[in-house]
Amino acid sequence: MAQHPEHVVVHDRGRELAGVVHAGESWAAAARRMAASRHAEPVPLDLSGEVKHFAVDHDWVVTVRAMTRGDLPAVTRWRQEQHVHKWWASDGAATVETVAAKYGPSIDGMTPTRMWVVEVNGRSVGFVQDYRIGDYPDYALLGPDPAAIGVDYAIGDPVWTGRGLGVRVLWAWMLRAHKRFPTSEQFFAAPDHRNAASLRILAKAGFTEGLWFDEPQEDGSVDTVVGCTLDVRRVLG
Repeated sequence: MAQHPEHVVVHDRGRELAGVVHAGESWAAAARRMAASRHAEPVPLDLSGEVKHFAVDHDWVVTVRAMTRGDLPAVTRWRQEQHVHKWWASDGAATVETVAAKYGPSIDGMTPTRMWVVEVNGRSVGFVQDYRIGDYPDYALLGPDPAAIGVDYAIGDPVWTGRGLGVRVLWAWMLRAHKRFPTSEQFFAAPDHRNAASLRILAKAGFTEGLWFDEPQEDGSVDTVVGCTLDVRRVLG
Protein backbone atom coordinates (compact mmCIF):
# COMPACT_ATOMS: atom_id res chain seq x y z
CA MET A 1 0.00 0.00 0.00
CA ALA A 2 1.40 3.39 -0.99
CA GLN A 3 2.19 5.73 1.89
CA HIS A 4 0.50 9.11 2.04
CA PRO A 5 2.97 12.01 1.75
CA GLU A 6 3.85 13.90 4.91
CA HIS A 7 2.71 17.51 5.06
CA VAL A 8 4.76 20.49 6.22
CA VAL A 9 3.56 24.01 6.99
CA VAL A 10 5.93 26.96 7.42
CA HIS A 11 4.41 29.88 9.35
CA ASP A 12 5.75 33.35 8.62
CA ARG A 13 4.05 36.48 10.04
CA GLY A 14 0.55 35.18 9.56
CA ARG A 15 1.23 33.43 6.26
CA GLU A 16 1.20 29.66 5.89
CA LEU A 17 3.45 28.10 3.27
CA ALA A 18 2.23 24.52 2.90
CA GLY A 19 3.47 21.53 0.93
CA VAL A 20 4.45 17.89 1.10
CA VAL A 21 7.70 16.11 1.84
CA HIS A 22 9.18 14.66 -1.34
CA ALA A 23 10.47 11.09 -1.50
CA GLY A 24 13.86 10.88 0.21
CA GLU A 25 13.54 14.44 1.58
CA SER A 26 13.85 15.31 5.26
CA TRP A 27 11.34 17.44 7.12
CA ALA A 28 13.94 20.18 7.54
CA ALA A 29 14.79 20.17 3.83
CA ALA A 30 11.10 20.35 2.90
CA ALA A 31 10.57 23.33 5.21
CA ARG A 32 13.67 25.01 3.77
CA ARG A 33 12.39 24.49 0.23
CA MET A 34 8.99 25.96 1.04
CA ALA A 35 10.56 28.99 2.69
CA ALA A 36 13.18 29.45 -0.04
CA SER A 37 12.14 33.04 -0.68
CA ARG A 38 12.30 33.96 3.00
CA HIS A 39 15.39 35.48 4.61
CA ALA A 40 15.64 33.24 7.69
CA GLU A 41 16.01 29.53 8.38
CA PRO A 42 12.73 27.83 9.35
CA VAL A 43 12.71 26.33 12.83
CA PRO A 44 10.27 23.79 14.29
CA LEU A 45 7.12 24.73 16.13
CA ASP A 46 5.73 21.22 16.50
CA LEU A 47 6.87 18.09 14.69
CA SER A 48 4.83 15.68 16.82
CA GLY A 49 1.64 15.60 14.73
CA GLU A 50 0.73 14.39 11.27
CA VAL A 51 1.46 17.87 9.89
CA LYS A 52 4.96 19.15 10.65
CA HIS A 53 4.83 22.81 11.67
CA PHE A 54 7.83 25.10 11.20
CA ALA A 55 8.15 28.88 11.51
CA VAL A 56 10.38 31.69 10.32
CA ASP A 57 11.41 33.40 13.55
CA HIS A 58 12.07 37.13 13.25
CA ASP A 59 12.69 37.74 16.96
CA TRP A 60 14.93 35.07 18.50
CA VAL A 61 18.33 33.94 17.30
CA VAL A 62 19.15 30.76 19.22
CA THR A 63 22.70 29.44 19.00
CA VAL A 64 24.87 26.86 20.75
CA ARG A 65 28.54 27.46 21.50
CA ALA A 66 31.27 25.53 23.31
CA MET A 67 31.26 26.02 27.08
CA THR A 68 34.35 27.47 28.74
CA ARG A 69 35.40 27.52 32.38
CA GLY A 70 34.35 31.16 32.40
CA ASP A 71 30.76 29.95 32.05
CA LEU A 72 30.85 27.85 35.24
CA PRO A 73 29.51 30.58 37.57
CA ALA A 74 26.45 30.90 35.31
CA VAL A 75 26.09 27.10 35.13
CA THR A 76 26.21 27.00 38.94
CA ARG A 77 23.37 29.54 39.15
CA TRP A 78 21.32 27.58 36.62
CA ARG A 79 21.87 24.31 38.44
CA GLN A 80 20.67 25.97 41.66
CA GLU A 81 17.34 27.04 40.12
CA GLN A 82 14.56 24.83 41.45
CA HIS A 83 13.18 23.96 38.00
CA VAL A 84 16.64 22.57 37.07
CA HIS A 85 17.79 21.19 40.43
CA LYS A 86 14.84 18.83 40.83
CA TRP A 87 15.94 16.87 37.74
CA TRP A 88 19.64 16.89 38.74
CA ALA A 89 19.08 16.35 42.47
CA SER A 90 21.01 13.07 42.48
CA ASP A 91 24.16 15.05 41.66
CA GLY A 92 23.92 16.76 45.04
CA ALA A 93 24.05 20.47 45.83
CA ALA A 94 25.32 22.71 43.03
CA THR A 95 28.23 24.80 44.29
CA VAL A 96 31.06 26.46 42.41
CA GLU A 97 33.33 23.60 43.50
CA THR A 98 30.99 20.71 42.64
CA VAL A 99 30.01 22.18 39.28
CA ALA A 100 33.65 22.79 38.36
CA ALA A 101 34.51 19.22 39.36
CA LYS A 102 31.64 17.81 37.31
CA TYR A 103 31.92 19.85 34.13
CA GLY A 104 35.50 21.11 34.14
CA PRO A 105 37.07 17.87 32.79
CA SER A 106 34.54 17.79 29.92
CA ILE A 107 35.23 21.45 29.09
CA ASP A 108 38.93 20.58 29.02
CA GLY A 109 38.32 17.67 26.64
CA MET A 110 39.24 15.00 29.20
CA THR A 111 35.94 13.04 28.96
CA PRO A 112 33.76 11.86 26.06
CA THR A 113 31.09 14.42 27.02
CA ARG A 114 31.07 17.85 25.42
CA MET A 115 29.47 20.89 27.05
CA TRP A 116 27.65 23.70 25.26
CA VAL A 117 26.08 27.01 26.25
CA VAL A 118 22.77 28.09 24.74
CA GLU A 119 22.48 31.74 23.75
CA VAL A 120 19.36 33.69 22.79
CA ASN A 121 20.15 36.92 20.96
CA GLY A 122 23.64 36.73 22.45
CA ARG A 123 22.51 36.14 26.03
CA SER A 124 23.52 32.90 27.77
CA VAL A 125 20.40 31.15 29.08
CA GLY A 126 21.19 27.46 29.53
CA PHE A 127 23.38 24.51 28.65
CA VAL A 128 23.51 21.28 26.69
CA GLN A 129 25.75 18.24 27.10
CA ASP A 130 26.21 15.52 24.52
CA TYR A 131 28.15 12.29 24.15
CA ARG A 132 28.36 9.19 22.02
CA ILE A 133 26.31 6.51 23.79
CA GLY A 134 28.94 3.85 23.13
CA ASP A 135 31.57 5.88 25.00
CA TYR A 136 29.77 5.02 28.25
CA PRO A 137 29.55 1.20 28.21
CA ASP A 138 27.20 0.87 31.21
CA TYR A 139 24.76 3.34 29.67
CA ALA A 140 25.10 1.73 26.24
CA LEU A 141 23.59 -1.45 27.70
CA LEU A 142 20.43 0.52 28.48
CA GLY A 143 20.31 2.80 25.46
CA PRO A 144 19.82 2.29 21.71
CA ASP A 145 22.48 2.03 19.00
CA PRO A 146 25.91 2.64 20.61
CA ALA A 147 26.62 5.06 17.74
CA ALA A 148 23.67 7.24 18.76
CA ILE A 149 24.43 10.67 20.22
CA GLY A 150 23.00 11.24 23.67
CA VAL A 151 21.85 14.68 24.80
CA ASP A 152 20.78 16.39 28.03
CA TYR A 153 19.78 20.03 28.25
CA ALA A 154 18.43 22.68 30.61
CA ILE A 155 17.14 26.23 30.24
CA GLY A 156 18.65 27.67 33.39
CA ASP A 157 17.51 31.29 33.28
CA PRO A 158 13.94 31.26 34.65
CA VAL A 159 13.11 34.33 32.54
CA TRP A 160 13.24 32.07 29.48
CA THR A 161 11.22 29.13 30.77
CA GLY A 162 7.65 28.55 29.64
CA ARG A 163 8.13 30.53 26.43
CA GLY A 164 8.47 27.69 23.94
CA LEU A 165 12.24 28.02 23.81
CA GLY A 166 13.04 24.35 24.52
CA VAL A 167 12.29 23.19 20.98
CA ARG A 168 14.52 25.93 19.60
CA VAL A 169 17.33 24.93 21.96
CA LEU A 170 17.18 21.32 20.85
CA TRP A 171 17.02 22.33 17.19
CA ALA A 172 20.08 24.57 17.47
CA TRP A 173 21.96 21.70 19.10
CA MET A 174 20.66 19.16 16.56
CA LEU A 175 21.88 21.18 13.58
CA ARG A 176 25.33 21.51 15.11
CA ALA A 177 25.47 17.86 16.19
CA HIS A 178 24.47 16.74 12.70
CA LYS A 179 27.55 18.50 11.30
CA ARG A 180 29.81 17.10 14.03
CA PHE A 181 28.51 13.54 13.67
CA PRO A 182 27.47 13.28 10.00
CA THR A 183 27.21 9.49 10.05
CA SER A 184 25.10 9.26 13.21
CA GLU A 185 21.59 8.04 12.44
CA GLN A 186 20.03 8.60 15.87
CA PHE A 187 19.99 11.19 18.63
CA PHE A 188 18.85 9.97 22.04
CA ALA A 189 17.50 11.58 25.21
CA ALA A 190 16.15 9.93 28.35
CA PRO A 191 14.28 12.35 30.63
CA ASP A 192 12.67 11.32 33.89
CA HIS A 193 9.23 9.83 33.25
CA ARG A 194 7.73 12.54 35.48
CA ASN A 195 9.23 15.35 33.42
CA ALA A 196 6.22 15.97 31.19
CA ALA A 197 7.53 19.31 29.95
CA SER A 198 10.77 17.80 28.64
CA LEU A 199 8.95 14.89 27.02
CA ARG A 200 6.66 17.32 25.23
CA ILE A 201 9.60 19.45 24.05
CA LEU A 202 11.37 16.38 22.70
CA ALA A 203 8.23 15.31 20.83
CA LYS A 204 7.85 18.76 19.29
CA ALA A 205 11.49 18.59 18.15
CA GLY A 206 10.85 15.30 16.33
CA PHE A 207 11.84 12.69 18.94
CA THR A 208 9.65 9.63 19.47
CA GLU A 209 9.14 7.93 22.82
CA GLY A 210 10.35 4.37 23.27
CA LEU A 211 11.10 2.05 26.16
CA TRP A 212 11.06 3.06 29.79
CA PHE A 213 14.03 1.85 31.80
CA ASP A 214 15.67 2.32 35.19
CA GLU A 215 18.81 4.45 35.12
CA PRO A 216 21.30 4.32 38.03
CA GLN A 217 22.22 7.76 39.39
CA GLU A 218 25.46 9.07 40.87
CA ASP A 219 24.07 9.00 44.42
CA GLY A 220 23.12 5.32 44.16
CA SER A 221 19.43 5.95 43.51
CA VAL A 222 17.56 4.78 40.40
CA ASP A 223 15.32 6.93 38.21
CA THR A 224 12.78 5.63 35.72
CA VAL A 225 13.41 7.40 32.43
CA VAL A 226 11.83 7.38 28.98
CA GLY A 227 14.06 6.66 26.00
CA CYS A 228 13.34 9.16 23.21
CA THR A 229 14.95 8.75 19.80
CA LEU A 230 15.28 11.07 16.82
CA ASP A 231 15.62 9.64 13.32
CA VAL A 232 18.30 11.98 12.01
CA ARG A 233 17.83 11.24 8.32
CA ARG A 234 14.07 11.63 8.44
CA VAL A 235 14.11 14.88 10.40
CA LEU A 236 17.35 16.60 9.39
CA GLY A 237 18.51 14.80 6.27
